[in-house]
Amino acid sequence: MPERSFELTHRARLIVIGIMTVAILAVINSQIVQKEAIIRDGTTILLGLAPVDPRSLIQGDYMALRYAMTDGVARLAETAGLDDGRIIVRLDQDGVAELVAIDEGQQLGANQHLLRFRKRGDSVRLASDAYFFEERQLAVYDRARFGELRVADDGEAVLTGLRDQQRERLGPTAND
Repeated sequence: MPERSFELTHRARLIVIGIMTVAILAVINSQIVQKEAIIRDGTTILLGLAPVDPRSLIQGDYMALRYAMTDGVARLAETAGLDDGRIIVRLDQDGVAELVAIDEGQQLGANQHLLRFRKRGDSVRLASDAYFFEERQLAVYDRARFGELRVADDGEAVLTGLRDQQRERLGPTAND
């Protein structure tokens, strides 16, 4: 009898592990589908970059990103008492975003879009804060002045590339 009890317990564990594995894969795949939809259907906006150290010896070649408007977002978020929320940005004729206000549900004006932010301590994240690239390509990406984002209507953003001062896309996909 004890063997049978162990067998059921073992089988129950395998079933639970199988269900958990399927659930984890479903969550991960749904997040991938959401990001792909933002990349495919989102609005392209450019965020000015502030200077940062462009390399990490541990992670390889990548550019640490800091967006120029994060200080303004931090001040507005502090005043509003928010750690997470959305800001309203206005795009100029070149697609460069300018901070307008914290989103409080007001209607968006012409060329205005929502952009989600997350404040942790003194740091504000608007999108990915790192852009990875192939080894020995630092000279190409060192000219980056704008982060290229695709933004969904709800403000969720995906970093899709970097652009130079003339707003030309950098890297091997620059001619796509």
